[in-house]
Amino acid sequence: MGFYGKFHQRRLILAVALIAAGAPALAFAQPSETSAPEASAPSVQPSNAPYMQPMSRLATILGSMHFLRTLCGDADAPVWRQRMTALLDAQAPNEADRRILVASFNQGYRSFAATYRKCTPSATVAVERYRREGANLSREISARYGN
Repeated sequence: MGFYGKFHQRRLILAVALIAAGAPALAFAQPSETSAPEASAPSVQPSNAPYMQPMSRLATILGSMHFLRTLCGDADAPVWRQRMTALLDAQAPNEADRRILVASFNQGYRSFAATYRKCTPSATVAVERYRREGANLSREISARYGN
């Protein structure tokens, strides 16, 4: 593996470690919930890296958590969007991969926004399940792709 590959893996480890540790991230430009590909954007192909599928699932979980924690009135609800931003900043994916990850975040957000209008017991159960899945997925990504 060349220098770039090792450097890229180190960024991946950092990004996933931020998520797994639950460390609050710095607020940077945040993924837009209405992001859509621009018609005039250059055609960059997705990397098809093996870690993109689990990273996409992690982004979906982060979007779901952002919606559900906001709905349930959690004062720390913005941290989920901040973690997504930190993940994008640390990973620095190409534009196509970035769009995939942002779309996954938005899908997670919208899937619950279409269903829940108020915090319910099932919403709090979903939060706990996603929290556990996200932590497990973060550890798996770091262990599998971080070396």
